[in-house]
Amino acid sequence: MIKKVLLTAFSVVSFGMVQAQSVSAVTKVPTVTEESFYDQLPIVSDVISFARKHLSIRYRSGGTTTRGFDCSGFTRFCFSKFGISLPHSSAAQGNVGEAIEREEAKPGDLILFKGHSSGSSRIGHVGLITEVIGNKIKFIHSAWNGGVRYDYLDADYYQRRFVGVRRVVTMLAQEETSLQL
Repeated sequence: MIKKVLLTAFSVVSFGMVQAQSVSAVTKVPTVTEESFYDQLPIVSDVISFARKHLSIRYRSGGTTTRGFDCSGFTRFCFSKFGISLPHSSAAQGNVGEAIEREEAKPGDLILFKGHSSGSSRIGHVGLITEVIGNKIKFIHSAWNGGVRYDYLDADYYQRRFVGVRRVVTMLAQEETSLQL
């Protein structure tokens, strides 16, 4: 009788150990979220690195080359290097891609502003977001008073003129994904 009890107890304990070992061998398969997909796009860092190489190039109205850029000519030039075609107008660039909430802005997004007059409702300026740390947004753009340079959204001038953010790099990623299917 004691042997039967011990054998039953031993079997239950042994089964529990085997079961626990097989459960620990199960691995979790990570899921791909939109955020992780976006963060893995090498084009984001490539576009930003390319844009940085053009710091200090002078502003030139209507400019689209390294001899001088206007704001939309600069963003268009940078993205075209990586297969994303943008129109040559800040207002038109404000209609490309996906509208993103300011709190969801990421490096690689376009940032849009009103023109010289903060009272206007028309988009008149565009830049490329290079860093987002907390609620601080740093962007690179071609400004009429300084050419290609960095600025921060929290500067009063830009804060008063802020219109929105557009995500355009996912357009290329979606094209590549559909080509692979």
